[in-house]
Amino acid sequence: MIVRRLGRDDVTAMRALNGVYGAAFDDPETYRTDHPDDAWLARQLGREGVIVLVAELGGNIVGGLTAYELPKFEAARSEIYLYDLAVDAAHRRKGIATALIAELQHIAAETGAWAVFVQADYVDPPAIALYTKLGVREEVLHFDLPPRPRGG
Repeated sequence: MIVRRLGRDDVTAMRALNGVYGAAFDDPETYRTDHPDDAWLARQLGREGVIVLVAELGGNIVGGLTAYELPKFEAARSEIYLYDLAVDAAHRRKGIATALIAELQHIAAETGAWAVFVQADYVDPPAIALYTKLGVREEVLHFDLPPRPRGG
């Protein structure tokens, strides 16, 4: 297995990872492989604060994660938010998610990040077990606040 970070030239790999995400999250419409366009994906993959890692077996993407570096203002440091993590169903329980997270932790150390944090849904016991094994659990509340146009 190879774990590698995607860059600007890895649009095809990002589309493949979106396919893995769509299947793993049972949300193929959100993670369709045919949108957004190549230029947009290349631009996002080229951003310094965007971290996309993939796990490849035999040239096929079998897992990956998307994370974002969040610079802080109260101290000269950042945190890394692990936003998406998925492994193809046929390749689970083989250490792929752990390897992806380990690589993210290495990147965090290299960039001077203070912490890597991730959220898990109560209805996802495998994710909770994985993150509990690797870190410290905190009980927090999560809120989605809708965007509001000015004057609206």
